[in-house]
Parts: sequence; C-alpha cells; structure tokens
Amino acid sequence: MKYLLDAAEIREQIAKFSLAKTLWIDTEIANWNTYNPRVSIIQILAESKSFTNEDVYILDVLNKDDLVTNFVNKIMANPQIEKVFHNASFDLKYLGGNQAKNITCTLKLARKINRKVLQVSNLQLKTLAKELCHFYNVDKEEQASDWGQRPLTQKQLNYAAMDTVYLAAVHRCLLDIYNPNSIINIVDMVSDDSKQSKEKLENTSLTATKVRIAFECPRLFYLKQFFGVNTLFLPPDNHVGIGNVFHQLADEFINFATNEARIVQLFQSAVNQLQVEQITSSMQQLFYEVKFYSYLQQAVKKDASQAQPLLQVWQGLQGLIKRFAEILVINRRYCSAEKLISNTFISEARKLEHYFDLPDGSKQRVVGEFDCLVFNFEAKRLCVVEFKTYQPVDPSAQLAQVALYSYMLWQKKKVPVDSAIYCVLPEFKEYKYSWEELENTVHRLIPYKLQQMRQWLIWKPPHLNPPPPTTQPHLCEICPQKQKCQTYFVSPDISSTDNSQKSVNADAIGEELVATLQSFKIKVDYQGAAVGSAFIRVKLKPHLGVSVNSILRLSKDLQVQLGLIDPPLIAPQAGYVSVDLPRSDKQVAKFEDYIKSQVLPATAPVKIAVGVNLEGQLVEADLSDPNTCHFLVGGTTGSGKSEFLRSLLLSLIIRHSPKHLKIALVDPKRVTFPEFEEMQWLYAPVVKESDRAIALMDELVTEMESRYQQFEKTGCADLTTYNQTSRQPLPRIVCIFDEYADFMTEKEIRTALELNIKRLGAKARAAGIHLIIATQRPEAKIVTPIIRSNLPGRVALRTASEADSKIILGGTETTAAYLLGKGDLLYQNAAKLQRLQSLLASNIQILST
Repeated sequence: MKYLLDAAEIREQIAKFSLAKTLWIDTEIANWNTYNPRVSIIQILAESKSFTNEDVYILDVLNKDDLVTNFVNKIMANPQIEKVFHNASFDLKYLGGNQAKNITCTLKLARKINRKVLQVSNLQLKTLAKELCHFYNVDKEEQASDWGQRPLTQKQLNYAAMDTVYLAAVHRCLLDIYNPNSIINIVDMVSDDSKQSKEKLENTSLTATKVRIAFECPRLFYLKQFFGVNTLFLPPDNHVGIGNVFHQLADEFINFATNEARIVQLFQSAVNQLQVEQITSSMQQLFYEVKFYSYLQQAVKKDASQAQPLLQVWQGLQGLIKRFAEILVINRRYCSAEKLISNTFISEARKLEHYFDLPDGSKQRVVGEFDCLVFNFEAKRLCVVEFKTYQPVDPSAQLAQVALYSYMLWQKKKVPVDSAIYCVLPEFKEYKYSWEELENTVHRLIPYKLQQMRQWLIWKPPHLNPPPPTTQPHLCEICPQKQKCQTYFVSPDISSTDNSQKSVNADAIGEELVATLQSFKIKVDYQGAAVGSAFIRVKLKPHLGVSVNSILRLSKDLQVQLGLIDPPLIAPQAGYVSVDLPRSDKQVAKFEDYIKSQVLPATAPVKIAVGVNLEGQLVEADLSDPNTCHFLVGGTTGSGKSEFLRSLLLSLIIRHSPKHLKIALVDPKRVTFPEFEEMQWLYAPVVKESDRAIALMDELVTEMESRYQQFEKTGCADLTTYNQTSRQPLPRIVCIFDEYADFMTEKEIRTALELNIKRLGAKARAAGIHLIIATQRPEAKIVTPIIRSNLPGRVALRTASEADSKIILGGTETTAAYLLGKGDLLYQNAAKLQRLQSLLASNIQILST
C-alpha cells in the first residue's frame, strides 16, 4: 500500500494511472451525512489479480479540490480507461458526475446476475468478497469511522486499501459468471443431432476432481461445470482457501528435502539407530527455520489476518512431514542416505490424461494432476499421494479420484501404482488403497460414471430429468450450494414462475426501505431480500441500540411512504427483522406447476400440499407426523380458504390410488367440492346436512376402533406397520370438514361433534384417519379449546380480526389478520410458523366411479 500525501507525488501518480487500461477505484467521504461532504481519499488498484493491499495507491485529497479536479480530468473523463466501482452512483457524485466515461458498476452487474444465482445474503461489496470470493476476516467496522480526521490510522488505511482488492476480486468473479463465453456451452448440444452431440462430448474433457464431485452429488458436479462454484463439504470452522497454500508449501518441503544437505545428514546413521520421532522433529525444525518462518512473516506483514490460517497450515505440514519421515526410515533399509530422498520422492510430470472407453462405444478424455509420487522400497510399488486439508465426507468418492490418477499412471508406466490420501487436518489421517483395489474400481465403476456425467451435462433447464440429487442426504445439510441447488433444479413450469419473480429488483426495494427507515432516524443494515408470489421479504439488522418496537410502530408510515397496497408485516426473527412488502404484481402458484400425477404405493407417506415458500418450493405436511396429523384451517371471505381446501384435496387424490386412500367430505354450503362428488376416492357420499355429519363422525370413530382391534391381533402399532405385513392393506381416510361453524348453532349437534373430534384427534392418527376442520368464523364459541387441543396442525389464511388470528394460531399471534388474502397464509407446524402461498387448482377433472 502506497499512501500519498504530497500534492506533487499525487499528480505524478495520476499521470501514470492515465496510461492504464483498467482501474479499480473507491473513495472515502468525510462528513458524508452533512451539507458539506468532502472527498477524503481515493483508493486505486491497477492490478486485478492482487490478493493483498500491497499494490493499492491511496491518494489523500482532503480539502485539495485541485487534485480532485485533476483526477477527474485525467482519469474519470478519459474514455480509454475502464473505471470499475462497486456502487458507481455514489462515488460519481464526488468524482465528476456526468463527465465520467467508461464506468463499470459491479453492483449493477451483480443485480443482473441475481442474488439467488450468486447465493449471497446481499450485494454489498464486503458480503460479495466474503461469500462469493471467500475472503475471511473482512473488516466492516472502519466504514463508520471519521474520514475527516488527520492523521488517518493504520487500521483506516488498511480498511480503505482492501476495498479495492475486494472490488477487483468481485469484478473477476462476476465476469466469470456473467460471461457466457467463459462456460463450456455443453447445453447447446441439446439442439444438435445425436451424432454431433456425441462428437462434442468426446471433445469435452472431464477432470479427476469432477469425477469425485459426481460421486458425491451429480447436481453439485453440474453446478461446478457450468458456474464454477465452490464444491467442498467443509466443516464450519475450516478456513476456506488454505488448501492452495498448503499444497504450495508441501511442494516446497519436498524440494527442500531433496536439495538440503542437512536433511540427508539425518539419515547417515545405521538403519537400526534411526528414530522416526527424532528425525521428524529435526525435519520440522529445519523447514520451519529455513522456509516456513520467512513465509509466515511476509504474509502477516501484508495482511495480519493471515496468521491464524497459516498456523493451521503449519499444523497440517507437521503431520505430513512426520508421515514422510516414516516412509524415509523404511526406505533407508534398502537405499543409501545419499540417494534416499531422490529415490523416494519421484520427480515426475504430474499432469495426466487418458481416453477411457465407455460402455456406449465412445471415448471420454479425463485429465488430472496428482500431488506427489512416492516409491515404497518395501512394497516395491509406486504410490500416488493426494493431499487434503479436510476430512472427506465420502471416502468412496475420494477413492474414485485417486483411482483415476493411479490408473492413468499405470497406462503411462505399465507398472502397478498404489494410492494414498493424506488428510492433514484437523489431525493427520491416511487412507491407503492397493493397485488391485484401484484397478478393480476403475474397471467396474469409472466408465459407467463417465457416461452418466456426459448425459447429465446435456440437460438444461427447463427440460425434464435433471441430474439426480445425491444418494447421501446428509451431504445436503453441509452442501456449499444448498440454496442454489434447491432453486436451480426445479420443474419446467416452476422455473418459468421463478423467472417472473426474478424480474423484481428486490435489492433496490430493500435499499429504498433502508433509506426510508433512515429518514425516521432508524439505522438498519440491509441483509438481503427474497421474492415470494405475493410479497417481498426484506431482512434488516437493526444497529446496536435500535429497538425492534421502533420498527414495528412504523408499519402504516411505511405503507404510505413506499406506496403499498397493504401495510407491511414486520416481525422479529433470529438475528434480523423481516419486513414483508406486498407485491403489486402478485403471482399465482398454479397447482399443475408444482404437483404431477403419480400413483404411490400403499406404504408411501400421505402428504398434503400446504403452499409455496419464499424459495419457490412446495411445502407439504405429512399426515403421519404427530404435529400435522389433524388440521384446523381458518380464513374469512376472500382469504382463499375454499381454493386451499380444493388444492389440498387434489394433492391427495392425484398421487394415491382409491385403494390406498379414501376421502370423506363435509360441505354444508355445497359450493366447495362440486367436482369431487362422484370421484372414486369417496369414503361416503358428500355430507351436506348436520345429522349426516354426526353420523359420518360416528362411523369414523367406529372404523378407528375396528382398526385398533386388527392391529392388536397382528401385533402392529399403527397403520404403516400393519400395511407392510398385511396382504390386504387398509386405506388412509382423510376427512375434510368445510365450514364447521354451520353445525355449531345447535347445542346437541355441537356437543356430539366436539366429542367425536376429541376422540379422533386423540387416537385416530395411528389408525390412519385424519381430520381437516375448516371455518371462516374461528370464534371462541365455535373453535373451542377442546377442538384446538386436538388439531395440532394450523393453517391461517386472512382472518376478520386479530382475535380470530389468535384462536387459530394460539397465544398472541395476530399476524393472520394482516395477510393479503387470496391464498396468502401462515402454516404452523409445532413451534415453527411459515408464510406461504397456497396453490390454485383450476380446470379440475376427476374420474368418476
């Protein structure tokens, strides 16, 4: 970092910058929130590949208007120089405004790509640097410091200088993602004929690393191929980016050991006198003193935050050196000390390639680069070694990678090659494989896997049959691309729905909300936004000292200031405040876009469609779950309650055979289920009268008791286990009871229904009988405590009052009174409350009996 204060030096440096092709620029402004803002410093980087602040120039121009003018004339107005800013609209206010030519704004570029594609929490520069470019220890504190003070502190200068480093790195990443020419355009093969596709695929190289990823997760492999995303399943405390440094220093150690006389001297003693621990300690100490310490000092001098990850690298190197010492001591029995190291660590070109014969008769080129090649004199075998700075979550996938290296080396040398994986952190662990194991693996698995990988690469959205998800669901929980995977691999119609949602500039709306709150003297940080069908959820982090209540009180003010149809819903969440802003262009969640017809077996879980969440995913409730076995549904006129019940019912019958599922319907208003009155799934004719409703509930209680008697005879605990062992499986029965309030006017009917609901609610789940009770009048005298306590699942559409909302959702939850209607709902599963959009099923056609 070069900090220039002298006016002559600054002018000279501006003249040099005027010859550059591209400059990455940032500014810090003194008194930015007053009527007299002034440019304090201008930070400039001319080398885009710099990862430290060493090449950054900081021009101190506070109260030096002539220097700012000179910079504008020589740099900003020069159309031959590309000037890259993050938020150009802010910086250009102080650097020439309309005079500026050839400006690139990375914030605009990030918005074009879309935050969901980038998989970042927001589009602020430091967030992109951390989450997209994997910088760690990103400083945000100095942003609010006083840039009008002099002298500036070293911490301020480091903060300012790193901004341009972050900017250059973010700019590179965004261009790689945005530029379609940087991605192998394999998806275009879909439009070719099969012969042309085959030829293009054969000319496309795959790497051993990508084969490993494909074994772990086909979808992650696909995302890696087309977007270059991070694919490592790393634990939360692992330092991202230390792998490259470790590999560099591991190579450095091998070169050092090969050429350092003091290392050779360690093995001069008789073989029986060599002590592994002593040799290990000496080798570690020599390498630390000669190589690693100076590397550490230089790195920390450039960036103090490098200290902790480099100490972790040293921990890994110590384990590696110990393992190498063990191998050298064994080999010393068969080799002189002078030739020991050069004969153990084989100097060999590490880049490999091979054309594999695939089952379909084609060939596939695979390339790779191994880390180290060692000769074991005792086994008389070469061993290819792969270094990992983490413990693998799937050793079989690692086996596939090293199997390829060994197999390609065998093709080159025609001698057996063993393999080993050295996982050096958090503690050293070795995985070893013999050539016999590896050869068998390659011959049996790899050709088929390569052929699969080529087929996966042909797919592109919105076509059917995308690459399959991983066969190891536990990997999804730690997947670095979890959210991107969930939003990218969707059905064709869902993807088109997402595209309509992506047209909303959620970040711009979020920034407008932050500015509006700022006008009310409420300071918050914008932490991203998500676009739903009916609303946009903005996440805000209040500054220290800002109460959540101060934001809650502004609901109606925000409605006026932002021009909203309805007031926003504001709610505290874990770590942030969510503000749900209603959309003027509300989207419909079409039933057919999310659920396709299929016939599931009798033992399959029976799930009901509840609605679509903010990520565009369908949320379903499993009726066998104690928390969602029975439902209370409430919503006033216009809330979308009838449409919700119809889509819920359709989601059941479209996936389950009438042999495995029976539906009991109660429809006193005679308008909710007209299309379903003749369907094969009916348990009994649709009930429309109160006396028949009581009879139906009595029949269900009798059926429940009968099933328990059958379970007792067969030694089964519930319907699932019974159906797994019985030749005549029993169907699940779902009773959907619309407008329950219509039956509650007479005391005798109310008493009888409440008693049956209590009995069924308490015991019917295990027997495979489920209740869904709906009403547009969820009043206390209608939805009594007895009913509420026996219906654990809750769906609240828009209610007529806050009191109705409390009855459905319990406690003091009044939010349902402020929903938008037309399918906007709250789904309560145990203690979790989700805001969803219900599906809309139109043109329903059901096969009649």
